[in-house]
Amino acid sequence: MTAKTFPIVEWSPKGTRHQEDYLAEEVAVALMYNGISHVVMMCTPHNLEAFAIGFSLSEGIIERPEQIYGITLSPHPLGVEVHIELASRCFMALKQRRRSLAGRTGCGLCGTEQLAMLAHPRQPLPFTQRFSLSHLSSAFEQLKHLQPIGQQTACTHIAAWVGCHGNVCAGYEDIGRHVALDKLLGARANADWGEEGCVLISSRASYEMVQKAISCGVEILCAASAATQRAVDIAQEYGLTLVGFSRGTRAVIYTHAQRVIS
Repeated sequence: MTAKTFPIVEWSPKGTRHQEDYLAEEVAVALMYNGISHVVMMCTPHNLEAFAIGFSLSEGIIERPEQIYGITLSPHPLGVEVHIELASRCFMALKQRRRSLAGRTGCGLCGTEQLAMLAHPRQPLPFTQRFSLSHLSSAFEQLKHLQPIGQQTACTHIAAWVGCHGNVCAGYEDIGRHVALDKLLGARANADWGEEGCVLISSRASYEMVQKAISCGVEILCAASAATQRAVDIAQEYGLTLVGFSRGTRAVIYTHAQRVIS
């Protein structure tokens, strides 16, 4: 658990009262590749190994988890350093990109030096998956048991893998929606959850969320909120089935509806 208690004063029309409330822990996490700092993100400090793998995959730094030889967590007075031992070829390619990020929970593009760097090379997705949207209501109910920090603090996002029969295989929460998705994608790369299913996120579907999903071979992405125009454009171009307002009783299918059934 990474929530801490804090004394507060609660106000209501009936007056004020002193009590304790839970706050989600927020820590600066530096991802360091072969000794060189690449990005600093504000994160919930758990499942950081999965975050390191997922970020590396979704940002195109590696193509498969085996290209990471080791991950070491090093506490720091200002946060946590995550040291990632990267294969030489991947590290050389990373240095050539000359990208240095300084991320925040609400921004996935901070530090991008040129507009051309927004587009990561990727292959169009295959069409091998099918998913019934009728499973979404049950999936959201299951998420409540996988978001203990969110239940206490009401300030975390969650990303989950939902199997083809509606079973939630795993969920990862974080104060940052991008980080929650990276944690899930990193765990999925080394897990045996089955090929068929979808990613369910508790946030909107923005450009960078869609890009991360496509980069990791996800064919179906369901978001609790809306999708942005750029996200829809990318999903359409690269074959991602993008679904918004996925609350169980209603859903909006933006792209490639052939993968989803009622």
